[in-house]
Amino acid sequence: MKNLFWISLLLLSCNLGSSQDITIKDAQTKEAIAFATISFGNGKGTFADDQGSFRFTETLYKDVDSLFFSSIGYADLGIAVSDLKPEVFLSQQADELDTVILTAELTGKFKNRKKKEIGHDNYFDCWLPTVESEIAVRFDRYDGEPTQITQLKLPVVLEESQKSRKGKLRKFSTMFRVSFYNVQEDGSPERRSLYPSKTFIIDQTSEETFELDIEELKINIPQNGIFASIQVLGYTDPQGKLIKAKKYREIKTRSGVEKVSTTYRPLLPFTKEIEGKNTWVRRIFFNNKTWQLFDLSYNPNSKLVRSGNDDYGMGAEFNVYYRD
Repeated sequence: MKNLFWISLLLLSCNLGSSQDITIKDAQTKEAIAFATISFGNGKGTFADDQGSFRFTETLYKDVDSLFFSSIGYADLGIAVSDLKPEVFLSQQADELDTVILTAELTGKFKNRKKKEIGHDNYFDCWLPTVESEIAVRFDRYDGEPTQITQLKLPVVLEESQKSRKGKLRKFSTMFRVSFYNVQEDGSPERRSLYPSKTFIIDQTSEETFELDIEELKINIPQNGIFASIQVLGYTDPQGKLIKAKKYREIKTRSGVEKVSTTYRPLLPFTKEIEGKNTWVRRIFFNNKTWQLFDLSYNPNSKLVRSGNDDYGMGAEFNVYYRD
């Protein structure tokens, strides 16, 4: 059926019991906080949409007794499910709001430079995106000169296995968010981003390299480098709105109920062709959002790591302002 994909997603978001839409707002301005993070305290969670709204369904989330809210520039907030109201208000965190980096536009003559992306179409050497995972890749100044990132080049795998009998790729529409983080002394990304972010959508019509223009964000690379990260927010409807659906499945096993995260298309091809270790990952709803280098210390049982494909080949275009 032509609209089977959209119908199945909408069914996931239907009311299966007592549920309510919650809106997350700024406690001072009363404005909605777009794409805020909601953690369930069990390693799982979800995101608000562009209107600051998400759906909490007690029938679907039977074992969740508390929700934890966070967003850039706001103090984290935990609320018991029994105290949940239709509106949740987050307080501005002055020390973070004052340090949000609004970089000035570099001026003068510049040259366009590129870092080539590295991709492939091998399903078995790909990262399977979930909403709980974030992947960060480090970029340094080009030739050590003042550098602004103007475009990110994201290699993706659309999956030949998902073709219909007619040979067409099955429909999907996934929203991602790109964020940027300063580099800490140990070489890892900082826990919180102090830069503007941007959301974007990849679907079955996208190219194998998705080109994301970010010049308007004015991301100037600091002297010690910067990390660019991507994370899945969820599937969207035909209008590009984030669907309020559960982001994991509960499967009964002999040892109990296991929560299995939903994986999203497209897949992200990892590579062994990059020298050094440039890719860090973290769980958004788990382990205090701690970044870990993607190697055997992250997961010694990961087939992806053990195969040597431990870097995501994100590319970029730059404006480089040579001082000579």
